Amino acid sequence: MGKLALAAKITHVPSMYLSELDGPRKGCRQAAIDGHLEIDRRCRELGVDTIVVFDTHWLVNSGYHINCAPHWEGTYTSNELPHFISNMPYDLYGNPDLGNLLARVCNEHGVEAMAHDATTLAPEYGTLVPMRYMNQDNHYKVICVSALCTVHYLNDSARLGWAFREAIEKYYDGTVAILASGSLSHRFAQNGQAPDFSDKIWSPLLETLDRDVVKMWENGDWKTFCDMLPEYAAKGHGEGFMHDTAMLLGALGWSDYDGKVEVITPYFGSSGTGQINAIFPITEVSGDAVPAAQASLQAELAYGASRL
Repeated sequence: MGKLALAAKITHVPSMYLSELDGPRKGCRQAAIDGHLEIDRRCRELGVDTIVVFDTHWLVNSGYHINCAPHWEGTYTSNELPHFISNMPYDLYGNPDLGNLLARVCNEHGVEAMAHDATTLAPEYGTLVPMRYMNQDNHYKVICVSALCTVHYLNDSARLGWAFREAIEKYYDGTVAILASGSLSHRFAQNGQAPDFSDKIWSPLLETLDRDVVKMWENGDWKTFCDMLPEYAAKGHGEGFMHDTAMLLGALGWSDYDGKVEVITPYFGSSGTGQINAIFPITEVSGDAVPAAQASLQAELAYGASRL
C-alpha cells in the first residue's frame, strides 16, 4: 500500500535559470529556487521515491498522457523563450511501473490515459526547471503528465487526479509527491514591454484575482475556489487552462478537501504572470471522492463557451 506524501502548486518560470547565470538577472529568482529546495527537503524527510509532475508546458490535443520512460538525458533549449533557457543540461530517471499503473487506474475510472514508457519524447521545462533544483542528485524518479490540455474538461482532469491517488494508495509500493507545475494568471507582458514587467503582474485585475485565490487556499475555502475554477482558468488566463490545478485538487478530494495551504514562496510577478510555491497538506478523504472531484456542468459549459 503506497502513500501520497506531498502535494504542491509550484512555479517553473524560466527566469529561475537566468537567475543562476552571470548577468543582469543573476539572483533575481533566488526566493523561487529556495522554495523548490524546501519542497525537496520535505520530500526527502517524507521518504518520497517518485515525483509526479503535472506539466502545463506539455500540450496535448487528445487524451491524457504520461511520460514514464526509464531515462531522459539531453540539452534543452526552450522554443518558447530561447533567450531565457538555452542549452540547459538534464539527466533524469523515470518510473515505468508507476506510470503504467497510473494509466491503468485512470482508464478504470473512465478517464482515457496512455502511459509512454518506450518513447523518445523528452520532458518539457515545466518538469525540467523544478527538477533542476529539487532533484540535482537524481534522488527521485520522475513522471511527467500532460497538463496543457486543449480540448479537455476540468472535471476529467480532477477525476484523473483522484484516480492517481487511488492508484498510489491502493496499488503502489512506495511514496509519491505530486506537483502542479504552472502559474496562476498567465498573461505575458505584451511584446516589447517584457523588461518593464519582469517582476510585475500584467494587470491590477489579474493580480487582485490571484491574491484573492491565494487567500481562499490559505483559508481552506475550497467550495468557492472549485466552483469558480473553470471561469477563473479562462478569464484569469490560467496557465494550461489550469488543468494542473484541477488534477491536484482532484487528488486531494476536490471541494471536499479540508486542508489549508502553506505558502513557501510568496506570490510574485514574472514577465506579467502570477507565480507561487505552495504546499497543499495531504488530508484524509472519506468515502468515494470521485463524485466530489467533478466541476459542475454549468461551470464547465461557461468555461467552454468562454474559450470559443
